[in-house]
Amino acid sequence: MINRIWHGWTTPDNADTYETLLKEEIFVGIENMHIPGFRGIQLLRRDIGQEVEFVTIMRFDSLEAVAAFAGEDYEVAYVPAKAREVLARFDERSQHYEIRAERDQSHEKSS
Repeated sequence: MINRIWHGWTTPDNADTYETLLKEEIFVGIENMHIPGFRGIQLLRRDIGQEVEFVTIMRFDSLEAVAAFAGEDYEVAYVPAKAREVLARFDERSQHYEIRAERDQSHEKSS
């Protein structure tokens, strides 16, 4: 499993607009691509004073699945024009990490 991680920053005034754009248009558009091996996406948000930082974490089965989404140079960030209009700055390239271990504590133990 591969996590594709990307960071973008916007102003506090544009943060809600950007978050809505991600949730209602960009993420839906990605899901509608029906990319084989795409497993999901998370959105993280952090207020850091003069800026608001966003992090997206996409999960894929393999780097081949990432390339099916992003193209041959799969590290290039996917930042649609509408997003570029409200972002102050962003990572030009995404980082990819192989998930080596994962633990889940959400299951209740039975007595």
